[in-house]
Order: sequence, then structure tokens, then C-alpha cells
Amino acid sequence: MSATWESPEPQQLPSVKTYQWPVVFLRAALLIVLVFGGLLVLLAVRMIERPICGVKRPVTPHITQFVCRNALRLLGIGYSVSGTPITGRGAIVANHTSWMDIFTLNAAQRVYFVSKSEVANWPGIGWLARATGTVFLERKRAQARKHTQVFEERLLAGHKLLFFPEGTSTDGMQVLPFKTTLFQPFLSDELRDMLVLQPVSVVYHAPKGADRRHYCWWGDTAFAPHLLVTLASWRQGRVDVIYHPPLAVADYQDRKALARACEGAVRSGYSAANNVDYSA
Repeated sequence: MSATWESPEPQQLPSVKTYQWPVVFLRAALLIVLVFGGLLVLLAVRMIERPICGVKRPVTPHITQFVCRNALRLLGIGYSVSGTPITGRGAIVANHTSWMDIFTLNAAQRVYFVSKSEVANWPGIGWLARATGTVFLERKRAQARKHTQVFEERLLAGHKLLFFPEGTSTDGMQVLPFKTTLFQPFLSDELRDMLVLQPVSVVYHAPKGADRRHYCWWGDTAFAPHLLVTLASWRQGRVDVIYHPPLAVADYQDRKALARACEGAVRSGYSAANNVDYSA
């Protein structure tokens, strides 16, 4: 997780109580079987799919979506989608608050994440990311042209790439300004006139009585302790995924204007969803 942004307060995770450990072990075991069992199936199918379809993946994204939808069910987290996900060529930009965004956004739509290159080497998560077609970016100016070529190839093949333009996960109390550099490849001659961007707001609602930031993962918080706390919650909260109307890239003069429009849509949806009370 990036540490380029720090919350005013460090993340304080509650301790896992003795009586919660059976729930942790049960959910963890089921999640391991689901995720890594799904990974084995995906890899087996991909061995057939890749030589026939090349960069296109007509089958394996359905496996990823099945796994992610059922992971949310195993965790006991409520899940709702509003708005209409795009079906044609395009990319998605969303706010980023948790490692759970991987499950949440894959469950809603068959997408391919764009991530920093370091994630490829993370144990467990890195393996899953590579297997599911994640695009890894190196944070070097010299790689900019290469990144554009990769985006063009994947988007023209019909892949829906998903970006987190904030550049880091947050404590969920705000949407950070979008980094405009990520939007430049969409303005290339190959993509500008045929591509749309769809802003998406992802809003987590904590279990009743828990810290509002319960599902958020930020700063230097380690993954394992945060996962344990999430598994231990018998009564879970919910997550809302809000799809906003897609924006035609050709309608915007430059990357800054495009980034502002996407950020505004995500921010407005996030603010509106946070004013809804789901505790009743």
C-alpha cells in the first residue's frame, strides 16, 4: 500500500477477542478454498484460452467475478450496485479506500486493475493480480510511452481497465485529488475518439457500533492485522458501488479537465452515499 498520504490520525485496529477466533478461522479457511481454488481453475482455463484468444479473455474474467461475489458473501458484507456499468470500450476510475476494493469492483463488473509495479511482488496478492490480468505500472517518466501502448492494446481488445487516480488508499473520510498523469494515455490518437471513462464511487458502511473507517486501509497499516479484524466481525456492514454516467474522452481538451470531471463525479457520489443511514 502506498504511504504517500498520511491520515491525521494513525489507524488503530481493535484487537481480536478470544470468542471471535472460531469465526476468523472458519471464514479464513473458506476464503482460502474459494480464492485459491478459483485461481487454479482460472489458470487451467487460461492455458486453453490464451493460445486461442491471445490478449482477449472471454472466459476467465467470469471466474474472477464469481470468486469475488462469493468472497463478499463469505465475509457477510452487504453489497449493492446503482447506476449502469459500461458495456462498450472504456475504462473505469474509482476512489480507493481498502484492499476490499479488489473484491468489490470485480464483483460488480468484469474489469482489469491498473496497479503500481511493486504489487506484482507481494506474496499472495501479487500472484492473484498477475493471474487475473492486472496491468502493472512503473513510476518512471521513461516508461510513459510503453504504458500508453499497453493501455491501447488492452482497451482496443475490449478490456475495461480500472484505475485509482488518488494514487493511494485512504481513511475513507474524503476523496483525494485525482492525479492527472494517469489520464494522459486516454488522449492518444488511437483512443481519444472511441473511448469513454466511467467514474465510480465506492462507499463502505461500517458494522453498527464500529468506527466509521472500519473497512478502510491506509498509511502503514499491515495487511494481515486488518484482514483479521475484518474476518472477526460477526455482524458486518455493507458497501455501495455507484456507477456514474460515462464521459466521452473526446469532449475534454486535456488530461486536467478530464481528471476534474471524473473526480467531481466520484466525489459527489461519495458524499451523497455517506449521508444515507443504513443502521435502521
